[in-house]
Amino acid sequence: MSNHSKTISYLPDERPPLWKLLLYALQQVIVMFPATVAVAIITGFHISTTIFASGLATICFLLITGRKIPLYYGSSFSYVAAISGLMSSEALSGYVLDEKIAVAQFGIVLSGFISIAAGLIVNRFGRDSIEKILPATVTGPIAMIIGLTLAGNALKDAASISVDALGTIRVAKSQIATATNLAWIVSLVTLISTILFSVYLKGIWGQLPLILGPVLGCLTAGIIQWTTGINLFKTLPAGEIGKGIFSLPIFTLPKPNWMAVAAIMPIAIATIPESTAHIYQLDIYVNNLAREKHSKKKYNLADMLGRNLIGDGIGDMVSGFIGGPAGTNYGENISTMAISKVFSVPVLIAASVLAMIISCFTPLINAIYSIPTTVIGGLEIYLFGTIAAQGVAIMVEKKVDLFCSRNIAVIAVIMVIGIGGQYAFGGNIPFFGAEIPCVAGASIFGIVMNFILNIGSKKEQSV
Repeated sequence: MSNHSKTISYLPDERPPLWKLLLYALQQVIVMFPATVAVAIITGFHISTTIFASGLATICFLLITGRKIPLYYGSSFSYVAAISGLMSSEALSGYVLDEKIAVAQFGIVLSGFISIAAGLIVNRFGRDSIEKILPATVTGPIAMIIGLTLAGNALKDAASISVDALGTIRVAKSQIATATNLAWIVSLVTLISTILFSVYLKGIWGQLPLILGPVLGCLTAGIIQWTTGINLFKTLPAGEIGKGIFSLPIFTLPKPNWMAVAAIMPIAIATIPESTAHIYQLDIYVNNLAREKHSKKKYNLADMLGRNLIGDGIGDMVSGFIGGPAGTNYGENISTMAISKVFSVPVLIAASVLAMIISCFTPLINAIYSIPTTVIGGLEIYLFGTIAAQGVAIMVEKKVDLFCSRNIAVIAVIMVIGIGGQYAFGGNIPFFGAEIPCVAGASIFGIVMNFILNIGSKKEQSV
């Protein structure tokens, strides 16, 4: 019997049985949760509203794209600096929190038009028009730096001690080193078990490594708490704990403010190369799975780039309108699909509904939020590395000539600006008085460099 017949997998238009679908959906929620919640905490947005917005925006995205593109929409770190700067600006110093969020919402809603415009241009002039601007020599390295710029966050989280743990050992600072070592044990248990589960388990269990690994990590953290008294689990900030079991998210409406538009809208340009890289990654993995399953159907996801960008823009508008941050489709969720070989759109619809339900129940938010940061860090090492590996896959699939000096130049500047900007300046590169997000700066510089070098190549060919 061939290997492909032994492997359970699902293409975008295939639907697993209900019980499997719910498990796969929960797995998708778990991997999107840390980044989405982190953006809410950093920017000051309400956590429950942000989670609800991610689910609603994903459903809108999936419907707009004809339920053909399996992507999950979540809060994007690209917007963090702009939104945080706006929320803390002197111009809004007299505003209460919800009024500040309402002002930021206006900029987020209008930023959606940038992605929509890009999508309409692609639909009008074809995929070739965008591939001239964003060839594999650009999208591959962008995918790589998306993963690699997050490597530091993964290792920080892997060694993280929660505030609760610090509280239990504050009187004995010498125990902090011990607590950190225990955190490493938990993260390594999570990482190694997740990898082993994904490689060696078969059937349904082999498709749930991102649930099974964290469960083992949490059990390890529980044993540590029981034997040492060091608590690595987390609790929600006091202001985010709802009253009672059921508590609706706090919805706010956008408040017109052109300063918010100027601060937030331009950042949407940076998410276009990121979203483009994601759709190319997805296209490669889905069609490879289709070949493994001997499916005669061709999944032309890359040809739906325009619709993907329009869906991204609609996602920003939907999220921003009810009080969520701006975002884009998530590489973490793509990595999860690549690892589990579950690309089913119904699974992502279920994950969206599940996220919205969780946002309304305080115990459920508490349960997922309480997962130790060190467990999440163990997962992130695998997930973020997988995102970077997908960038390599793009270049391999598109047969990029890595001995061509022109290609090497474009790849080199994207990699160094992106990764260097993260580790030299914390993610935002100071440039002529502006703070440029490193992924955005690397993407724009790479696009410009590729354009200039291609002009030169045409001239050389005509001689």
